[in-house]
Amino acid sequence: MQSKAILCVDDEEIVLMSLKEQIEDHFGDNFMYEVAESAEKAWEVIEDLNEEEVEILLIVSDWLMPGIKGDEFLIAVHQRFPQIVKVILTGQADEKAIERAIKEANLHRCLRKPWKVDELIETIQSGLGMYE
Repeated sequence: MQSKAILCVDDEEIVLMSLKEQIEDHFGDNFMYEVAESAEKAWEVIEDLNEEEVEILLIVSDWLMPGIKGDEFLIAVHQRFPQIVKVILTGQADEKAIERAIKEANLHRCLRKPWKVDELIETIQSGLGMYE
């Protein structure tokens, strides 16, 4: 079992499956690939992986989700796990939310929906490069 993971969070299952497939196609067996359909479910995944001593390297999170916005979720993640690289994926985030995430969550990058696969992969590669 891999001891490093990438987590994708989005309330649309088709988006999650696309993200997971594109990332896994590129990075292969190097990581575990986890998905969550809400910030609440993402916290469950984070806690489970933490208990299993699996290091979450990077989170790609949608911005507009029920319950909590992606910037708020990533800020909360940053407060507990500052080493995790954070990426927002959005079609609707306002610039103030992105700026706030940059300042308060050390946001690595904001990707716009619909994203391009090469842009997604480059963003993840540059994010993972922070661990080198």
